[in-house]
Amino acid sequence: MTTSDTTDAPRGNGVTGLVPIAVAASLFAYFCTFLPVIAAGDVARLVWEWVPSLSISLSFYVDGLSLTFALLISGIGTLVLLYANSYLAGHPQFGRFALFLTSFMLAMLGLVLADNLIALFVFWELTTITSYLLIGFGHETTKGRRSALQALFVTGAGALVLLAGLILLGFTAGTFELSEINKMGPELKSHALYLPILILILAGAFTKSAQFPFHFWLPNAMAAPTPVSAFLHSATMVKAGVYLMARVYPAFSGTEVWIWTLTIAGGFTAVFASILALRQTDLKQTLAYTTLMALGTLTMMLGQSGGYAMTAFVTFLITHSLYKASLFLMIGCVDHGTGTREADILGGLARAMPVTAFAAALAALSMAGLPPFVGFIAKELAYAGSLEAPSSTTLMAAASLAANALMFAVAGVVAFKPFWRPTGGEMPHKPHEAGGAMLLGPVLLAVLGLVFGLMPGLIQGALINPTVVGFMGETADPKTLKLWAGFNVPLYLSLATFAIGLVLYIGHGPLRAFLTRADAAAPNFDRGWDSFLNGLKAFASWQTRIIQPGVLRYYIFATFAVVLIALGGTLILKDAIPGAPDLEGITWKNVALMVLMISGALLTTVTDSRITAMAGLGVVGMGVAVIFIVFAAPDVAITQLLVETLVVVLVAVALLRLPSLKMTGHFAFRPLDALLSAGVGLVVTLILLAVLATPIDRRLTDYFEVTSWPEAFGRNVVNVILVDFRALDTFGEIAVVVIAALSAYALLRTTDKGPARGIPEADEK
Repeated sequence: MTTSDTTDAPRGNGVTGLVPIAVAASLFAYFCTFLPVIAAGDVARLVWEWVPSLSISLSFYVDGLSLTFALLISGIGTLVLLYANSYLAGHPQFGRFALFLTSFMLAMLGLVLADNLIALFVFWELTTITSYLLIGFGHETTKGRRSALQALFVTGAGALVLLAGLILLGFTAGTFELSEINKMGPELKSHALYLPILILILAGAFTKSAQFPFHFWLPNAMAAPTPVSAFLHSATMVKAGVYLMARVYPAFSGTEVWIWTLTIAGGFTAVFASILALRQTDLKQTLAYTTLMALGTLTMMLGQSGGYAMTAFVTFLITHSLYKASLFLMIGCVDHGTGTREADILGGLARAMPVTAFAAALAALSMAGLPPFVGFIAKELAYAGSLEAPSSTTLMAAASLAANALMFAVAGVVAFKPFWRPTGGEMPHKPHEAGGAMLLGPVLLAVLGLVFGLMPGLIQGALINPTVVGFMGETADPKTLKLWAGFNVPLYLSLATFAIGLVLYIGHGPLRAFLTRADAAAPNFDRGWDSFLNGLKAFASWQTRIIQPGVLRYYIFATFAVVLIALGGTLILKDAIPGAPDLEGITWKNVALMVLMISGALLTTVTDSRITAMAGLGVVGMGVAVIFIVFAAPDVAITQLLVETLVVVLVAVALLRLPSLKMTGHFAFRPLDALLSAGVGLVVTLILLAVLATPIDRRLTDYFEVTSWPEAFGRNVVNVILVDFRALDTFGEIAVVVIAALSAYALLRTTDKGPARGIPEADEK
């Protein structure tokens, strides 16, 4: 949204804007009450029964990890909603936007607090849906619709894979409660399904947190309004995958596949995204790629098991949320005040926008990892964590150094050039400072990065230590956050980071031109998405032409062919084909009925008249009714007789208006149809024989026989079941029959006023 959209708009949205702010602020205050409990080493758990028959409960669990996320989500959510109330002041669809953003925040809170795997997945999908609505908020533009669909498709596909992993995990562990599963680490790691479960869960986490090669959807999510970008990239959706990996860390970490998968994927994503960030000219796009860098770094840290790595993970999680939300909101202020986000145009804004420049400077210094900001502490811990990794020290240290140096350069591009260098071109309108409501968020978050750097103890005992203990259990070794740790290797790596980053910043112009040329020649995942989508549409069109040609015979043939393959294949694979039945006791009555029914079936297959075919099917149905009579079930026989008669009459009346089956009058044998019919009949017969050979479980039969008279006062067990024990089911079936009869009556009435459309009257003169 540009300034021209908001300059003359009212500075708020009334109650519609204030209620979401109040909700978010109340939640933040509520979660703050848990700080003393968590700092003392306790946890909180709340459980409601949800689906007891499946051992599924709606349970919520508050420990250091979930509380850290909850405070970030609700705290930053409050500032973002306050910012949005001014940024989108007077917008005609602000109520819809506020509803989407608040729902997104609540879904994310549910995700990080859920202790049950199924509940976690429900909230996971709610974040997918609400983020789709937010990214596509500007649905009138092609870009907005495309970006929203892309995010929905990629993260939704990952969610389906994740669901399979969560279900496997729940059944393997014997419980769906994460707090219990995390106590089963040794058992799960030695289980035969450990690797499949891990692959499925990581696939869902990687798509959500945009790890390579699923990274391309996240920068395109910048189509959303700036408040959404600030919230989504700093504390919410994109960190959901990181949260999931952190949540299952006690149960899955420590194996070679865990270490190397997360280290390689995270390290490559961090470096790759940092390089792409330098290539961008749109400041929002630049920050989007730095988010990928942060997500890769967090993933890489989770691949380790040392105290430094775990402490670095939690510290950088908080650090990134603070400076990233601040920088996104700052860029929104710049866009609001100048009408553009192009780095090549912006310059000299410090004089016109001093408060924005101040917030940008503080946040960028933390992003660059300079002292005395908490970003410096997080970077030092990350270097120490990479050095203590026994199997991947060189890889982690190199990836961290490259990514941090590139982030140093990007911080200068984002926060120094727009404010302190000479202007690079004509801006859409004269720069001006944003209002206080828009400045509060970026300033406060940037200042917190400085405060936590100067006084790291504010978050050490309340959040860092409890979270690390939750990760590592009895072996936990949380490291102390401090600005000065002496002359050591992490400090030397930090100095190397500053030197390399400064060189990259100075040579940013030529480097960006080189990266632009290289990107044009390299594979483009975003363009690949378009090719994939076009291919998917072409495949859908092709298969539609094949399996939906508009001929009803083909549909029926395909349906019964699937039934034959599924049932027959199951019988063969399960070695469940029954032996030859015992024919002793077969009487002439049975043989006569069989001949009668076979004759009706054969008549149906050879006739070219629909009326004759219906009569043949009626003979089969009447034969079934006689079977019920022979085996002493007259009530069921009467029902079958009435239904069969009704069906034959109604269908016959309707078919009178249709032409014959074969207009030429010649019988045509269709061997495939005959073979399919025989196959389906044989498979159904085998299944019935297999069922009859299985001992009957008489528990329900005995129950109804015993309770039919004392409780329902009826001696006909079948009638009592229908009228008393299954009264609602029977009522529903009667309603269906009545609706079908009324529909048939209405349909048949249309045939009383003349011939069917398209069939000429033979006798009309």
